[in-house]
Amino acid sequence: MERKIDALFAGWESPMVRACLQGTMGQVEAWGEDSALASIGDFCFLAGEPVRALVERADAPILVPGREGWARLIEDTLGERASPFTRYATRRSPEGFDQGRLFSFTRTLPQGFYLRPIGRGFYFTLMEEEWARDLCGCFEGEEDFRERGLGFVVTQGGGLPVAGASSYAACDGAIEIEIDTRPDFRRLGLASACGARLILECLAWEIYPGWDAHNQHSLALAEKLGYQLDRPYTAYWVEDKVRYGRQLGIN
Repeated sequence: MERKIDALFAGWESPMVRACLQGTMGQVEAWGEDSALASIGDFCFLAGEPVRALVERADAPILVPGREGWARLIEDTLGERASPFTRYATRRSPEGFDQGRLFSFTRTLPQGFYLRPIGRGFYFTLMEEEWARDLCGCFEGEEDFRERGLGFVVTQGGGLPVAGASSYAACDGAIEIEIDTRPDFRRLGLASACGARLILECLAWEIYPGWDAHNQHSLALAEKLGYQLDRPYTAYWVEDKVRYGRQLGIN
């Protein structure tokens, strides 16, 4: 059965999907032999033959249809509750990442701001902040994040984090990058700095830093840091399934 499920998700390169298939994070639910649902964090990925029951069981705010039939079924099943929007799959440029350029972004923080790894204390602080929970929220707890997660925050002085970049999901050889900035600290270059620092860390550990952009702003930041647009695709936002009562961050 595992091989059949893997075949249903053939061509899905997202670390989020791969984490579900590997059983390291999230979960996969099969419906018969021809349909499956992979769920992780705010995402549900629908693969194989469209089945209404799996659309009804999807319990996350972002639904990603694997083929056109799923899109029609989502609209038919959820009606006005589901709003289509465009996300952007990216890939690194053929030349690879320019590490010198990435390093330069980590050196251009405004005075008084500092890059720090997400350690024990920062994990709990981030989980208490509405804007920051996605940075660590897909992990089972602080020990799980310390073992398998990776991330950095920007602090103002020695105070609380005001921006961060981390592994939203982790699978063998790759992570899915999540970047969030506290609303009142945006447009200061903090996202560029912590995103660049995380990518450099991934390169040092030979981990691929996946980036699936939530909007054009996220895509622009990805391109700034060395990614290229692979393809736009349609996903669905289901408002009544939003977690934490908050809006999604940059990724």
